[in-house]
Amino acid sequence: MSRTASPPWHRRLTARLPGWLFRRLLRFEAAIEDQVSRFAQSLPSGARVLDAGAGEGRYERHFPHCRYVGLDLGVGDRQWDYSRLDVQGDLGRLPFPDAAFAAAINIVVLEHIREPQRALREISRVLAPGAPLLLVVPQEWGVHQEPHDYFRYTRYGLEWLLSNCGFQQWRIEPVGGFFTLLGRRLLDSALYFQGGWRWMLFPLAAVLAGPAGLLSPSLDRFDRHKHSTLGYICLARKK
Repeated sequence: MSRTASPPWHRRLTARLPGWLFRRLLRFEAAIEDQVSRFAQSLPSGARVLDAGAGEGRYERHFPHCRYVGLDLGVGDRQWDYSRLDVQGDLGRLPFPDAAFAAAINIVVLEHIREPQRALREISRVLAPGAPLLLVVPQEWGVHQEPHDYFRYTRYGLEWLLSNCGFQQWRIEPVGGFFTLLGRRLLDSALYFQGGWRWMLFPLAAVLAGPAGLLSPSLDRFDRHKHSTLGYICLARKK
């Protein structure tokens, strides 16, 4: 299933924003890019990497030194171009032999899969023993790519899934806390002032919500537990 948790205006903006502004506005996406980059750099040259739910292959550029294989079912977003996929297939029934890959990524895809446990078991099956998996899931996010949007995840749900699907030694990190989440919600309020006469209210919404949305993540220092978060980035290894 295709990946992205961003509404259309986020996708259009991402390619045009300067780096510093991209990181302030789209903190979840920026954190994902950083983690995928570090994950790719940790892999040896020639490593075979599975992008399980590759969509349009936006993360392929991080793996020029690896043998990247992008797989997706190709039904998540009608506006996407799936022509660059290496394999069009189902994550619940991967067309690869056991232990075929040295690493895998699954980036905001698991919420779109009706049987996530089955998909993670399949990813585990095609990974070599000890191979790493970079997994990213949303927790507090609006419905997207409907009707193919089924789940949201907590830290404890991830731990249960990983332990029951052949993974170990995981590290699960929230992407911000309550105030980062609040900031994103304030910025997202612009979505309600698009089209027709509503554009007249857009400047007012930007003035009222914009500064608060940009500044509120700095208050995350007061949220020790970060139980309310945009999502989780997880690094695990196959047993």
